[in-house]
Amino acid sequence: MHVKKGDKVMVISGKDKGKTGVILAAFPKQSRVLVEGVNIVKKHSKPSQMNPQGGIISQEAPVHVSNVMPVDPKSGEPTRLGYKTVDGKKVRVAKKSGEVLDK
Repeated sequence: MHVKKGDKVMVISGKDKGKTGVILAAFPKQSRVLVEGVNIVKKHSKPSQMNPQGGIISQEAPVHVSNVMPVDPKSGEPTRLGYKTVDGKKVRVAKKSGEVLDK
């Protein structure tokens, strides 16, 4: 997968097109990512120990990884990724600005 947990991404297709958020979790086997504030769904929950009231909860649902693009740290626009070797380590690089995305 071209993105990982903690990356700032923009949704490029679907009902939340244009929204940006940080990846909260990645599910590589399903090729899906959980993005903060994107693809909000309503979940009905029964009263339980954790939620004694029960009711309807709004939460994020995973989106397919092909529908998100990393955001360029320099310009704030979505960008494709390239890979470079820096000090013997493979790092991800933004194609638009050449900025390194990995810390």
